[in-house]
Amino acid sequence: MQGIPRWPGGSGPAAGLSPRPCPQEPSLFTVKALLILDSRGQRLLAKYYDSTFPTAKEQAAFERSIFSQSQRAGGEIACLEGLTVVYRSSVDLFFYVVGGCQENELMLLAVLTCLLDALGHLLRKEVEKRWLLDNMEGMFLVVDEIVDRGVILESDPQQVIQRLSLRTSEPAPYGFVLFDYLAGSSERRDTGDGGGCK
Repeated sequence: MQGIPRWPGGSGPAAGLSPRPCPQEPSLFTVKALLILDSRGQRLLAKYYDSTFPTAKEQAAFERSIFSQSQRAGGEIACLEGLTVVYRSSVDLFFYVVGGCQENELMLLAVLTCLLDALGHLLRKEVEKRWLLDNMEGMFLVVDEIVDRGVILESDPQQVIQRLSLRTSEPAPYGFVLFDYLAGSSERRDTGDGGGCK
């Protein structure tokens, strides 16, 4: 069942925009894209979770469009090309979470807030471009802990940070532990340290 297409600002097919039907059925796949752009609109991170923008050319055009609209608009929520976009700026960066036209703006805003708070905690500073570039690995881990394939996994920044700290302190995989154990026991036999039952 398809809904009625929505176009921003009353424009329509005559203005060159193609209609994008909005699904009426609820879905776990709420996030279509997560973007971080710098103050010139250049991509630092872009994760597209569905085929709304299948080619790199379409993605770049969408990013230019979303960046120019967020420069003009004075809010945190926009409707662009039939999509709901929540965004926020931090020093010299712009953060965007994109969902379908029927998505709850508060859920998308919770993802955005979690992303900013977790990155701020990770960097121990205000989130800005030079610190983020120095910590790209951490940025990707934070994003992957919050959203996976368009499904929101977590919206609490403390939980995200806790998961990341657990991930870095995990022991070696079982195979390596077993190898170390076997290698260690053969070293004990070579040195004459029986280490067995007496």
